[in-house]
Amino acid sequence: MLRSMTGYGRSERAVGERTFLVEIRSLNGKQFEALVKLPQLIKPFEFEVRQTLSEKLQRGSIECNVTLKLNGAAKPVQINTDLATSYHRQLSQLCEALGMDRSGILDALLRLPEVVATNTDALDATDWTRFKEILEEAVCQVDLHRINEGASLERDLRERIACIRRLQQDLMRVEPQRRERVRTQMRKALEENLGAERYDANRMEQELLHYIEKMDISEEQVRLLNHCEYFESVMAEASESKGKKLSFVLQEIGREINTTGSKAYDADIQRIVVSMKDELEKAKEQVLNVL
Repeated sequence: MLRSMTGYGRSERAVGERTFLVEIRSLNGKQFEALVKLPQLIKPFEFEVRQTLSEKLQRGSIECNVTLKLNGAAKPVQINTDLATSYHRQLSQLCEALGMDRSGILDALLRLPEVVATNTDALDATDWTRFKEILEEAVCQVDLHRINEGASLERDLRERIACIRRLQQDLMRVEPQRRERVRTQMRKALEENLGAERYDANRMEQELLHYIEKMDISEEQVRLLNHCEYFESVMAEASESKGKKLSFVLQEIGREINTTGSKAYDADIQRIVVSMKDELEKAKEQVLNVL
């Protein structure tokens, strides 16, 4: 079973006087990368949050947003009254000296540094445990989304590999015809240029066999089928994370297809090779999304 790296999870629950909303988005990525946005209240636990995301989601580009909502009994901010009084006195004197209206002093006062400070309360151990449950619930939703997306990816990848197998069978059907065409073309070229009586038929046959052996693609076809079988076996493994391994196997499949094309010297085989490459590229695009 495959898992996609694409997923979304959301969880919202009250913890005491606070309500936490956790939203997690996951996209494909070569490694684990997390962009975590936390309210000040949870900043001391950022390492634990990142560790939970890393252990559960393993790989991908992760965006985790935590929003804090406070009910009426909570104190979201604190006002430094002593500092505000000092600022007010100085601003009043400045307005008086400049002959300015003092009606806007309050607005200016609230924007001055450290007059209004966010609540610096920290979560205790119990509240942190309850918040972690909310986080893990959102992570579980992401994982469920990944499983559903992964099922679609697996169906598509199996079809791509099956198509490459069918094309390989088509290739092997035209392969004997290619050998005969090469033989006929070489004889015809010799007869046209030298005449049928002026070359050694036995020597020509030996050279022809040597040439055809260099063009032989049977080993590449055996390895190609083996790689396809291995790709399917990797998809069936119980491991959750196998996107990188599948990508490596596709590279090997591509190597055999490329070698076949370079040794073919035949229009029919080249057309089949191009079709194989098309299916391979589509498979590579899909594997980029596999966990």
